[in-house]
Amino acid sequence: MATRKTAARTSKGSSTRLGFDGKRLARVEDAIKADIDAGRCHGVRLVAARHGEVVLDITAGYADKAANKPLKADSVFATMSVAKQFTNVLALSLVERGLLKLHAPVAELIPEFANLGKEKVNLFHLLTHTSGVMSAIPPVPPDVLMNIDRLVAFACGLPLESQPGERVNYSILLGHSIIAALCLRADGRGRSYAQMLKDEVFDPIGMKDTSLGPRPDLLKRLCPVKVSYQDLPALLPPAAVEGIGTLLATPGCEIPGGGCMTTVQDVHRFAEMLRRGGELDGKRVLSPATIDFCTLNQTGTLRNVLFDMWFGVRGWLESPANIGCGFFLRGEGNLPGLFSPMNSPRTFGGFGAGSTGFTVDPERDLSLAFLSTGLMEDSYHFERMGVLQTLVLAAMV
Repeated sequence: MATRKTAARTSKGSSTRLGFDGKRLARVEDAIKADIDAGRCHGVRLVAARHGEVVLDITAGYADKAANKPLKADSVFATMSVAKQFTNVLALSLVERGLLKLHAPVAELIPEFANLGKEKVNLFHLLTHTSGVMSAIPPVPPDVLMNIDRLVAFACGLPLESQPGERVNYSILLGHSIIAALCLRADGRGRSYAQMLKDEVFDPIGMKDTSLGPRPDLLKRLCPVKVSYQDLPALLPPAAVEGIGTLLATPGCEIPGGGCMTTVQDVHRFAEMLRRGGELDGKRVLSPATIDFCTLNQTGTLRNVLFDMWFGVRGWLESPANIGCGFFLRGEGNLPGLFSPMNSPRTFGGFGAGSTGFTVDPERDLSLAFLSTGLMEDSYHFERMGVLQTLVLAAMV
């Protein structure tokens, strides 16, 4: 089946001026079209920029393949776990203001959390996925999963899966509901968490089409969360992934670990804010010192045990988790996944289940924002992000 729609906006002159070979850069769009034509995904929005200037702006495929609905430049996507970085930035901004502390136990602000061995869990543990809190999606009713207070109350009654700092075990949803609760207790001032994110992160940097939970104007442009894979071993079965997607349109839904809606333009702005040291268009969210600290490897040689399945099923060698304080990191060596081996070691970013991601390569002054429909199995998406960045970097001459 031919690709439904492709629009790539860049000029030969601008790509050359920014240090790219236009013919090589065209390989990025070719790879995206090949994935869509083969049914590996349904649609892609991608923006890549160097020195803050857009060099690639691609719209390809379907917003809703089953309905034969083409993707548009302003289509809205579920962020999946890219929402975690929005929450991380908010929490880090409160650390900069002295309202949260990386080393302080969660129980200082949430006393009921000091139970069943969780007394020493702190914000740093949560940001680095070394807290030991439940890694899987909590087995609770949807009305609890979507409610920060009720989900944190559930967390307070759980033992840890491991001791704080002992291992990296990526928390799919629970950890970031706890971070959100800390933010609210530190400076909520009666606001919902969705409003707090809007006030402190989205509005200052002009992310006008991003929200936690549903917003009527965004719902009209929202791409449905559908998977493109079947019969593959996966961290989450297709029904679970699509079920979470359905929850996002529920009024009052607040899932800080994966419940935002956004556009590629807004993810691009978020990545550019980070590339610029925490500021965009004169609005500062973080300091360069915070970003420098947070993009150092804070997990050493520990592997991410949630991804152990990938090492077996895909035949990949075990590798360090390379997690900073709120971001995934490139690090060094020949590693599978989110980054290209050609990215500089301090490259950082985030990714979401089978479909989303952003990266910032500070040495090459490069940012990339990616959103897609037709979710891939996570390891294939993880791999795809690295391949696309290899294609972009190979075009830099």
